[in-house]
Amino acid sequence: MDCTTEPHNIIVDVHVTGETPESARAELRAGLLATPRTLPTKYLYDDRGSELFEAICELPEYYQTRTERQLLIDCADQIVDLTKVEELVELGSGAATKTRVLLDAMARANQLRFYVPFDVSEGIVRRVAQELVNEYKGLQVHGVVGDFLAHLEHIPEGGRRLVVILGGTIGNLAPQAARTFISSIHSELTSGDFFLLGVQLETNIKRIEAAYNDSAGVTGEFNKNILHVMQEMVGATLNPDSFEHVARYNTTDHRIEMRLRSNEHQTIRIPGLDLSFDLEKGEEILTEISTKYDHPRAETLLEDSGFDMIKWYTDPDELIGLALARKP
Repeated sequence: MDCTTEPHNIIVDVHVTGETPESARAELRAGLLATPRTLPTKYLYDDRGSELFEAICELPEYYQTRTERQLLIDCADQIVDLTKVEELVELGSGAATKTRVLLDAMARANQLRFYVPFDVSEGIVRRVAQELVNEYKGLQVHGVVGDFLAHLEHIPEGGRRLVVILGGTIGNLAPQAARTFISSIHSELTSGDFFLLGVQLETNIKRIEAAYNDSAGVTGEFNKNILHVMQEMVGATLNPDSFEHVARYNTTDHRIEMRLRSNEHQTIRIPGLDLSFDLEKGEEILTEISTKYDHPRAETLLEDSGFDMIKWYTDPDELIGLALARKP
């Protein structure tokens, strides 16, 4: 772990590096040998992938970000008043574009003291930290660079806090993994701490699929970026142009599934994994899922993980849900 102190009230802890540890190699190898083949979603979000995802959030088809932001605008003051928190911890913080809505509400209530952006992209964490200390006088930022599925224990200790996961991030996990993850958040919090979970709600399938198949092709570029990550991480010998982006809705599991489809028969060699395998034309590699929820499923997820849900917010079209919960 590398801990660096920056000027202007910034600390950044780095718990991931450019190296590929044995556990990461084992995870990659197991996924690529599975049926169907998979790649860990977290590798979509390197610095370039994070930039592309920021662009996706501005696309006309991608209703999720603007809808969640408006919902936050509508309820942020009430959330801050209910919780009385002075510390905000955001898992999967990205560029923190929506986070500013909560930070503004905390500042209006004179409750803004401390912000913890937690993200796998070091570049994003450092950029956001600098931006926010410039925007909010007296704010202290303690950034954590890591995989929040593996490094939750590195959330810095603090006072009365609100931990948030926005952007439907929880949807990237299968149901059991989601319960395990939310339970681990519960374990890291102190009694009386609060948790705000953003979920994308199940709605018209055509609308959902269009959000992941934008006309500008940005989502496709984002998806294929993981192939460049594999080239850099483990020396994969492949041509990203020999794959195409595919995203479709799985009604049984209530989720969008994002895949990379091979356009030809090809042999993939990955020296860093001591692995070689053939891909048939049309064969797909699963790169991301995005599970959609409803109010009952979101509440069950929280209660099964030990939280008490105290407030449910949604937009008029019921596209996004925000569940405010507390650790008893």
